[in-house]
Order: sequence, then structure tokens, then C-alpha cells
Amino acid sequence: MVHQAQVVIIGAGIIGASVAYHLAARGCTEVVVLEKEAVEVTGSTARSAAGVRHQFSSRTNILLSQYSIERYKHFTEEIGGHAELHQHGYLFLFNDQAAWQAYQAVIELQLSLNVPVEVLTPEQAAGYIPELNISDLVGATYCAEDGFVDPHGIAMGYLNKARALGVKVLRDAPALGFEFADDQVVAVQTPQGTIRCNYVVNAAGPYAGEVGKTAGFEIPIKPYRRCIYVSDPFPALPKDIPLTIDVGTGAYIRKEQDTVLMGLSNHNEPSSHDTTVDWDWLDTVLEAMLNRFPILERAGLSERQSWAGSYEITPDHLPILGRMPNCPNWLNAAGFSGHGVMHAPATGLLIAEEILDGRAHSIAIDELRIERFAAGELHAERNVI
Repeated sequence: MVHQAQVVIIGAGIIGASVAYHLAARGCTEVVVLEKEAVEVTGSTARSAAGVRHQFSSRTNILLSQYSIERYKHFTEEIGGHAELHQHGYLFLFNDQAAWQAYQAVIELQLSLNVPVEVLTPEQAAGYIPELNISDLVGATYCAEDGFVDPHGIAMGYLNKARALGVKVLRDAPALGFEFADDQVVAVQTPQGTIRCNYVVNAAGPYAGEVGKTAGFEIPIKPYRRCIYVSDPFPALPKDIPLTIDVGTGAYIRKEQDTVLMGLSNHNEPSSHDTTVDWDWLDTVLEAMLNRFPILERAGLSERQSWAGSYEITPDHLPILGRMPNCPNWLNAAGFSGHGVMHAPATGLLIAEEILDGRAHSIAIDELRIERFAAGELHAERNVI
């Protein structure tokens, strides 16, 4: 059992793994990662739809994506694992004229940050998806550098590299409680004993709000179920189609080998840790899917392969990064609202900077700090699926 560490990271998903690696890569190897399950990378990381994209409405999110996707391009040579980055693009479809007009400012922001986003006519969009229903579409955007990755491979790559550098990963080790002295967290209590530490990083994903509450902090992160319905093998849709979003409904599809992944968020569902597939929601999903993607009428559904996971959602759909103002050696790295896989490399870099340099500096994170909620300075991310 480890009884002393420089940094204790709560959560061995993709965010905790990235933070551990980035600390160790800079020489901070007295790091312990706590995983509450018997095996790491079995939570929301493993249940992600795995998309990565530059097409956001928030400048900070775009910068996080640019850094992270560039790192995924070189993941094997830098880390040694396998990111399996497939840059087949993201295609956003708009059927509301007012929404399309308002979105022009988002496109301008993306272009100003050198995102290679293309504005398409409905007819051009139809060239990407066979039999796409464009009868009511008014416009579309496409970015060829977007795509999807292998979240499990990335998280394990980070963890294995961190272990090789000296980081310890403890399984069956939830954070049960915390000890404080002079407005600092000084120890983490686990079933395997108490670990004294200089810093705590809350990277607990959908459990980050509850971990904060255990420490006496109000961290506005709640878990919400997200279901992914999987087709039987369906070669009628090519493997290289872009991840395509029907903005009006929020329905999206992408290929995974020969199958089609389909998702649509139920925004009326209450917060919970339920990760069973909601089959009652399927009719609503299929109605949206078949309207926009009528080719799917010929696809069968695989109940066995379908799954559900959790989004860790904040009020403005932006993550909470950095120090707690009333406990400066407690850092949050959570609340990604479905974008944790996309932004894991940048998050690891920035949290390591926050600890080792005193403040994150490669990308400004002031608008992501928890103080924004008390100040009422919220600038919500609009591009949330």
C-alpha cells in the first residue's frame, strides 16, 4: 500500500490517465491514481461514442480540440499505445433557417482559428451519405479533420506509459473521504488505507460531483445516461462516412466497422448513473433516424451490441478545470459534457501545468474555472450532441 504521494488522482479513465502521464512525463512521478472498480477504463471512457471534432462554438473548446487531435495523430510514437484516429470528418446538417443564420457566427469563429470547416449546400451534403433526406435542409458544415478514436486504447496507453515512469494505479480503491488542514487537502482515505498528499485531482467523470460533495465542495456536475444503438452489419453505408448530426433533432450516426452507431439524447431524462439501454426511447430515436437517413430502414438492430454510458454535464456544457478557490491544492478535471475523450490530451497538459507551474498556460482556462458559476459568467457551448 502507498501511504504518501505528491499527487492523488481520483479516477483512472481517460482524463485521469492523461493527467497521470503528463505529470510523470515532467518528472512528477510520485503520483497515485485511484480506480474504484476492479479494472481501470471500464466507466464512461469505455462507453463513449469516441468522436473527436474541431466544430465547437466555444473558442476554448476549439483550442482544446486542436491540441488534442494533433496529439492523437502522433499517439503511438509519443505514448506507445494506439489512438486509432479515423479522420472521416463530422457533418452537421441544418434544417432551420434561423438556426443556420445564427450559426454563421460560429463558422466565422472556427475559420478565424484555422479550423478547415467547409460550408456545404444540401446537395453537397448529400454526396457524403447515401440516400440522405435533404428535402428540408438549408445548409451544412463539414470538417475533414474530425473523426473518431479508440478511447480504451488511448486511456490504457496513457496508464501504461505513466506506470513505466513510476506512477502507481490502485484498483478497488474509491476515495472514501478526505483530510484537511489550513484550507488544504492533506490526505485521501481509501479502503486500502490513507494516502497523504500535496495535491488531489478530481477526475472522477460522472462521479465528480459526488466526490466533491464528499470533500464538502459543491461542484455542479451531474451524470446523464446516453444510449448508443447499434445496427447489424450494414455495408450499404460505407465505412468512411462522416459522423453526421441532424442538428434539428440531435440524432447522429457513424460507422463502426460494418455496423452503424446511432444516438439521440433524451433531454427530459433525470440525472442518474443508470447505464442500461433505454429501449423505451428507441421509437423516438428511430423516428428521427429514418426521417433523415431513410437508408437505415433496411438495417437490422443488434440489441446485444447496443450500449449506454454517461455524460458528465455542467450547466454550461463546458468542463471544470483548475483549482478550487477555497482549497488551492484540490484541482478539478471533469464535467466535459460528452467531450472528455476529445480533450483528454490537452486536459492532462493543462492540469500538469496548473500543478507544476502554478497556473495552466498553454491554453487559457479562466473561463473553465469553477468560479464562473458564482460570478454568473457563463458562455454555454452550443454544439453539444
